[in-house]
Amino acid sequence: MDQRRNVFFFHSKDETTIRQVDKLQSLAVEHGFKLVDNYEDANIIASIGGDGAFLQAVRKTGFRDDCLYFGISQKKQPYLYCDFQIDETDKMIEAMRNDQISVRKYPVIDITIDDTNRFHCLNEISIRSGIIKAFVIDLFIDDLHFETFRGDGLIISTPTGSSGYNKSVHGALVDPQMACMQVTELASLNNNTYRTLGSPFVLSSQRKLRLEVVQDGNTHPVIGLDNEALSIKHVKQFDIGINGKTVKTVKLKDNSFWQKVKRTFL
Repeated sequence: MDQRRNVFFFHSKDETTIRQVDKLQSLAVEHGFKLVDNYEDANIIASIGGDGAFLQAVRKTGFRDDCLYFGISQKKQPYLYCDFQIDETDKMIEAMRNDQISVRKYPVIDITIDDTNRFHCLNEISIRSGIIKAFVIDLFIDDLHFETFRGDGLIISTPTGSSGYNKSVHGALVDPQMACMQVTELASLNNNTYRTLGSPFVLSSQRKLRLEVVQDGNTHPVIGLDNEALSIKHVKQFDIGINGKTVKTVKLKDNSFWQKVKRTFL
């Protein structure tokens, strides 16, 4: 942490949050950190809020892999990406002084839409029908035509994203130490014409996933990237993979992914 002293705070502009951030900024300066106004000059990007704010901070600052992301929550409830609560400044200082923090790397999914629009996501990309009609997608793993999906849509999640939307539709929880992506169906229709695997499956970082949308009038899907929606018409193809890019986060050593899962769900 000694060489990472330039801090950028990502937060909403309401009065309560501004007052809270002012205190954190004073504390940071007091302990030898430098405040910067441009996230491109930062070594540490601190998000204030919850997991949603953390995901927005990562997205709005370009999924930087050359800095550390630091999640600070405003509410006393379990979060995946936020190890610290905004009023627990003593805990933050003690953790830094006593080497109780560690850096964890989370894989990022890379998405290209119709060979032109490129995006990243830290949790998941969800692709759903935009009209009251089943979605038909030809799914390829590498160059193998694996199945033709018909249903409401698909979720492709990272390991950290496996505990979110993916879990709500009975996807598996995946250890974040594995660089992989999980494919989970939304209300698939299985009959004599359409047949899918019918269960979530996990692909390694070496695999490439290609989704070709069958052009039957349902070409304006609802596309979700983490907690942000895209509006792209006449989508024909998604190319999805893990390209080695990671997001580095500051975490407490005694607060692992599985400890958070237990605390949140059990």
